[in-house]
Amino acid sequence: MAKRKVDTENRGFQTRWESEYMFTKVAGKPVCLLCGESVAVLKEYNLRRHYETKHADKNKNMDMEQRLQKAEELKRGLKSRQALFKKAKSQGQAAVKASFILAEEIAKSARPFTEGDFIKNCMIKVCDEVCPEKRQLFLNVSLSRNTIAERVDQLSINLKEQLVKKGKDFIAYSLAVDESTDISDIAQLSIFIRGVDSNLSVTEEFLALRPMHGTTTGHDLYEEVSRCVNEMGLPWEKLVGLTTDGAPAMCGHRSGLVAKIREKMQEENATGELTAYHCIIHQEALCGKALKMEHVMSIITRTVNFIRAKGLNHRQFKAFLTELETEHGDLPYHTEVRWLSQGKVLQRCFELREEICLFLDSKGKDTTQLRDEMFLCEMAFLCDITSHLNAINLQLQGRDRVISDMYSTVKAFKTKLTLWETQMRKENLSHFPSCQTMKEKLSTSAFPSTQLADKIGMLAADFRRRFADFEAQKSRLELLGNPFAVDVESSPPNLQMELIDLQCNDALRAKYAAVGAAEFARFLPGTMPQLRIQAAQTLSMFGSTYLCEQLFSLMNLNKTSHRSRLTAEHLHSILRISSAQSLTPNIDELVEKMGHHQVSPSTSNK
Repeated sequence: MAKRKVDTENRGFQTRWESEYMFTKVAGKPVCLLCGESVAVLKEYNLRRHYETKHADKNKNMDMEQRLQKAEELKRGLKSRQALFKKAKSQGQAAVKASFILAEEIAKSARPFTEGDFIKNCMIKVCDEVCPEKRQLFLNVSLSRNTIAERVDQLSINLKEQLVKKGKDFIAYSLAVDESTDISDIAQLSIFIRGVDSNLSVTEEFLALRPMHGTTTGHDLYEEVSRCVNEMGLPWEKLVGLTTDGAPAMCGHRSGLVAKIREKMQEENATGELTAYHCIIHQEALCGKALKMEHVMSIITRTVNFIRAKGLNHRQFKAFLTELETEHGDLPYHTEVRWLSQGKVLQRCFELREEICLFLDSKGKDTTQLRDEMFLCEMAFLCDITSHLNAINLQLQGRDRVISDMYSTVKAFKTKLTLWETQMRKENLSHFPSCQTMKEKLSTSAFPSTQLADKIGMLAADFRRRFADFEAQKSRLELLGNPFAVDVESSPPNLQMELIDLQCNDALRAKYAAVGAAEFARFLPGTMPQLRIQAAQTLSMFGSTYLCEQLFSLMNLNKTSHRSRLTAEHLHSILRISSAQSLTPNIDELVEKMGHHQVSPSTSNK
């Protein structure tokens, strides 16, 4: 015989039971108003038995009206207790949520964990002036150093769990890997992931920062990257691209990181081929060295250092510029690791060249080189070409950059170099304003246009050489950039039929014109699976290690000489929070998990 299920018998609570048996209904269950016990099954016999067994003697002398009054009084008392409990619960949850929110802001602003105490003191002082009756609510918000440290770890774990969950839907993903050294001389390996799911939505997030306490060989790097991929539960066959800074430990043919990962993919029987790229931005910066104009930059650097290195010289120079009422009031420093600073220094020195010479003359310094016309022509050229290089560098920077767009930017710059070389040989200086200024001021010698045109040719040749690996992927990149212009016959056979269908579809052509190349891939219909897979693989590729470089800047902001004892775990948590873009910590979920209890504080060095 089947067991009865009382939940399906539609038993309802009857109002008369409140006065007869002193019961009320709370959250679907009958609860005794006298002792607070609940009865498992909503049945009159059970309520009557409970009342007669435990409370019959207490209310036997009451008439029905008195029993009704007492039942109402007990119900009001129960509701007030429930309200008090709910209020205490909501206030406790609000205090915990506030501590999570502030911990997230502290992490994002690169503040030490001890800032929580300072913030709380400020909050209490403001509360005392604005709403003193709410003082206890602010006191309930725990912002001690240990609490903030624990909250930051919990937020980081929540973000990682979200990333792992998203990673399960990736149909293609790529990695960007770079290595740098922190303030404690510990090598830090930065790893970012860019994954694409079946809807062709892109997720670009921080994967890990791994400290390297020993050597940093290709094998060491591979071990750390492999551990990260396995922890994420990502299949190796879906790994499409790997972008690095081009160091030998990364790109060595036999023992570099790229070679090790290719070996791993072969062991895993991955059918796809790993595409390895050297960071586009890094290569573009290296191309500038092909000009071989270090002799010009060294003179400029010495001059700037003479003015800026000594406080007296610097003060006098600024006063001198103020007296002359120049447009600029100072000279910037040039730092080798800050690639864009060279262009700014050159531009400022060229604009202040006469004032600099006058100031150096007053200091008894030789200015023969700085006044030499050939040197000034080379300086003007270097100023203009560096300005163009800086412009493309800025175009290549940023998050969520599609590699096909970055390739188009480089391709356009190579075409510009060809134009500039031709124009320079004809002394057409339309795109070189500083050179135009110098040409107009030359007194004796002619402008060295042929020599400078050769420099542009050298630069163009170096661009072609360094970006040969991107040129080899030209057809693949153009397939995402403009699939309607791709030659079907020269395309892979598995894409040809779908390409014909695509190029003959006027509705999709109109959609492409409306949304652009990067977004158009998401509108490819399910009837074109090969094109969707190809688009997913290209969308997943990193064109540069920009995100890694940006992370190292965040690392240096957090791990300073004043916070050199910051543990690797806490540094990792801080950077995950501060670098998150498409992911947001689910604070409500964390508060719900914690319930009413405070998490025990951790002991960590800050």
